[in-house]
Amino acid sequence: MARSRKARRGRRKVYARRALAAVAAVGLAALLLLAAVIVAYRFVAPPFSTLMVAQAVSGGEVRQRWVPIARMSRHLVTAVVMSEDARFCSHQGVDWGAMREAVQEAWRRGEPPRGASTIPMQTAKNLFLWQGRSYLRKAMEVPLAYAIRFGWGRRRLLEIYLNFAEWAPGVFGAEAAARHHFRKAAARLSPREAALLAAALPNPYVRRAGRPGPLTRRLASLIETRKMKDSSRFLRCIYPAT
Repeated sequence: MARSRKARRGRRKVYARRALAAVAAVGLAALLLLAAVIVAYRFVAPPFSTLMVAQAVSGGEVRQRWVPIARMSRHLVTAVVMSEDARFCSHQGVDWGAMREAVQEAWRRGEPPRGASTIPMQTAKNLFLWQGRSYLRKAMEVPLAYAIRFGWGRRRLLEIYLNFAEWAPGVFGAEAAARHHFRKAAARLSPREAALLAAALPNPYVRRAGRPGPLTRRLASLIETRKMKDSSRFLRCIYPAT
């Protein structure tokens, strides 16, 4: 009897080791695949994002047209960076000071953290993760943000972000957004139009850049008159000759 129990325990240990080895193998394969995708996106345009897939699966329309950052208005690039992540050219993927404040505020409110997402973190979420707030997703954003920041460089990272940000329901990327809201190419956006798009970006299902309400207009004016003014010195990582 004792020998039988010992044999069963031995078999359970073997099964447990095999299960752990299988999980480790799957995890390693997933990491290697993700690394390969990140390297590939340094040179080719991503075909889709998880946010676009979710929109399509739910039956919604998806509109997106890739354009290089050189064919986007500098006004738009400036407005988005200065409103979404003003320290984009100085941090390495995560703004830890803002992150601590967001986590502390979340603990006080008793809810998942929100805010403090840098452009690398938002890009990681839009391309690879899921929507909604949770500590797990936020924890996954951090290593992904560092990986794409160093794997792509700042200019390429921003180019991908601007091509996959959602600016209206089912409208992804600067080119589709410019044509949807203003009937023009992203390269031809004025400072005011760029500021309106930046103001709408945090909540494009409520804020409409093409038909802005009072709040969106006020936010756009703030972005245009304060944040975009004298911003060139903050954007040398994107436009070195500026």
